[in-house]
Amino acid sequence: MTRVVTDGPFWLEYGQIYVAGPDEYCAPEECFAGQRNGLCGAAVPGKLFLRTGLHTGKVELRVEVHDRMPSVEYDAEDVVEASYLPPSDVLLTSLGYQRLPLELEQVTYRVRYSAWGMDAGHQSGPPRDGEPLVDRYLLQFWPARPAPDRVVKETSKQAAYWHKFARQQPTPAQLAELKQEKARQEGERRLAERAAAWGGTLPTERLERTMNGRELAFMDRALVDALEQTEPQTLRLIARWAARRGCEEAGYAGNERIAGILDRMDRGTDWLETLNGPLPRVEPVTDASAPVHQFVTQAYGWFADRDPFDNAVTVVTATFNVDSFSAAVETIWLATEPFTDKSQLLTELRDRFLSQPRRRL
Repeated sequence: MTRVVTDGPFWLEYGQIYVAGPDEYCAPEECFAGQRNGLCGAAVPGKLFLRTGLHTGKVELRVEVHDRMPSVEYDAEDVVEASYLPPSDVLLTSLGYQRLPLELEQVTYRVRYSAWGMDAGHQSGPPRDGEPLVDRYLLQFWPARPAPDRVVKETSKQAAYWHKFARQQPTPAQLAELKQEKARQEGERRLAERAAAWGGTLPTERLERTMNGRELAFMDRALVDALEQTEPQTLRLIARWAARRGCEEAGYAGNERIAGILDRMDRGTDWLETLNGPLPRVEPVTDASAPVHQFVTQAYGWFADRDPFDNAVTVVTATFNVDSFSAAVETIWLATEPFTDKSQLLTELRDRFLSQPRRRL
């Protein structure tokens, strides 16, 4: 018994027809890996990659499903065979988005792909309406045990070209090794890029979760590593010093309001009092509907064209980070903004806080 799935014009692009599940695609080097024939790629389970002579347009295509092996069409110019185990929902498709369900059982089939006029199709443009189609193909399925693919008949130059292509491809095992090596190299490349973004070394977990940590590490990773080994009390001093130096470099030293903020910061007052000054005494009131509120507007970042007070609030607020290392890193990065040469602040910091005292001989 023979079931004909389709028999007539079939639209394709790039000389390719596929048999696969919905929205599945197989690269040629994978589908033909380790094969002898280059017309019916079956190396990837569940997928077939069929070659045609015509690049884009319509070809004559007949698809048959048999109960037993059919006889070979010996008038065909090129004939190849391969084994195929279909997925549950298998379609005959092309890049032209034509889709036909094949309704194959999930058993192993032998596939025979026969071609007529591949060379003529390769040399032709897309047939116009009313013009005869140049190349013709027959795709046949029948139940059979798995067996290696083979070339039954070879006539056209196109078939010879694609058979040679298939035989030059690595075997599936070699292809898997190549993929593993490519994945390894890609992983190393990503790690190297990530390390470069962090100043040449991958970040610690603490550094990675620190705001502006990557930016400061890219600028001076050795400094950041030294800060991570510094005791919390010194890190607090560094953060406050950096906030003051940034304000000084920006020319805020003469601003009484900002000077007061910096002085209160150095004295260790809490954040609200540092930014606002001593809280006024509030006399007890009997009217509970009249609470006293005090708000501080805080914007993140240091910008040259912004109000000096806002910049000062931002950099001083960074010194109050709960984690002393994060406070130092974030404040230092913000404080470099007003410096034309940002490394100047880092050099001063290193000389003031991180230089080892010289031993007396």
